[in-house]
Amino acid sequence: QVQLVESGGGLVQPGGSLTLSCVASGFPFRESGMSWYRQVPGKERELVAQISNLGMSTDYADFVNGRFRIARNNGLNTLYLEMNNLKPEDTAVYFCKRNQYQNWGRGTQVTVSS
Repeated sequence: QVQLVESGGGLVQPGGSLTLSCVASGFPFRESGMSWYRQVPGKERELVAQISNLGMSTDYADFVNGRFRIARNNGLNTLYLEMNNLKPEDTAVYFCKRNQYQNWGRGTQVTVSS
């Protein structure tokens, strides 16, 4: 079955960096566009970034403002989100998603705090 397993979250100080990973299985990863979302308790899940199946096209939410980079390695069935200059408002659970399908991982917690 489809599995998406996120990792790489943690506690980081404002201005710090983290790289999230999402290992995919159970579907043709190289044929699937992928996305990162995030969610804060009490709020709706919001799109952070998305990438086309071969990585040729990317798109970011306005709040990213050049701080994050989405990437993928189709040979490893892995999606990445490199996050720099993190702010307290980036604190959330981050999820990866297979585009056009309701396939989600369990998420990884990112906390930005001094």
